[in-house]
Amino acid sequence: MSQASSFAWRWRARAEALPAQAAVAWGAAARVLHARLLQFEPEQQVGLSVTASRDLLIVVGEGAALPWVDGIAYAGPCTETPGLWLPTIEEPDLPADLIARSLERQHQGRQPLLLWPRPEAVLPLDRLLPLSQPLLARISANWQGSRA
Repeated sequence: MSQASSFAWRWRARAEALPAQAAVAWGAAARVLHARLLQFEPEQQVGLSVTASRDLLIVVGEGAALPWVDGIAYAGPCTETPGLWLPTIEEPDLPADLIARSLERQHQGRQPLLLWPRPEAVLPLDRLLPLSQPLLARISANWQGSRA
């Protein structure tokens, strides 16, 4: 049962998958995704944006341009509430607009918000940066520093 908003709800399988607009990778899969992005040619980087934290890497862009690696999952904007992004194959069992309003109160000024089931997280997507080799190097350096 999720507590990512001010009330309890559960995740359920989505009847129809959302179109993918983000690739989400945690832990070892994030490192593999990072290595895959390092292989991208400059023209493959166009239109892709990235954000990262210690154990997470998110790539946002058109579905066909998103990379695939083992262990990755995908997300996209909720049809009813575009400021709320969800996994492509799961959804909350409560109305998305209700959850979005609750999350917006908790994360004032941060939009869009990615609501993630496992590990349970609410991730702002408002500070994405264009994918580039220097950005990937900076992410790698931050990951190296976080292990020390």
